[in-house]
Amino acid sequence: MDYSELLTKRRSVRDYEDKEVPLDILIQIINESCLAPSSSNRQPWRFIVVTNREVIKRLSDESKRNLLHDLERNPDFMSSNYEALLRNQHFNVFYNAPCLVFIVGPKKLLSIEVDCALAASYFMFSACAKGFATCWIDLGRFINDRELLDLIGLPERDRIVAPVIIGYPKDIPGVPCRMGPEVLKIVS
Repeated sequence: MDYSELLTKRRSVRDYEDKEVPLDILIQIINESCLAPSSSNRQPWRFIVVTNREVIKRLSDESKRNLLHDLERNPDFMSSNYEALLRNQHFNVFYNAPCLVFIVGPKKLLSIEVDCALAASYFMFSACAKGFATCWIDLGRFINDRELLDLIGLPERDRIVAPVIIGYPKDIPGVPCRMGPEVLKIVS
């Protein structure tokens, strides 16, 4: 797959086959993710892999609970369109994917959002090149329960930046309509 094809084939997928992602391929994808650039070449990202469906469901329920709590305290926190979905006991924020990867890093590092976002991008492109589908699930980063965070191995010094689901896609959606770039100015 050439680069242009990779750009059009990488889509956010929310419907997966009930088939496990082989761990050796997942490790390859994680290794390729670490080729991403980072501020001062710190490479601060770490990865947590969850394939236990019961744990993924618990993480989803915890995230939904925290999001609803935040929404009740501050109605401007997020679009109210999500409220009904979050209240649906059958809705899994991770779309019942067979594998969830948290890309995490130090809370105190100012560049952690950008550094982990770059690693997540490399992760998603690597997965696509290997025939897998992914989706960055921002709703899935609202995990506060320390017992659950300990269960998945998140150190207290770190935070979740990019929860990414991965699996074999049932189908791949087409490229959605994109707006052209808005070039504000070219200074020459």
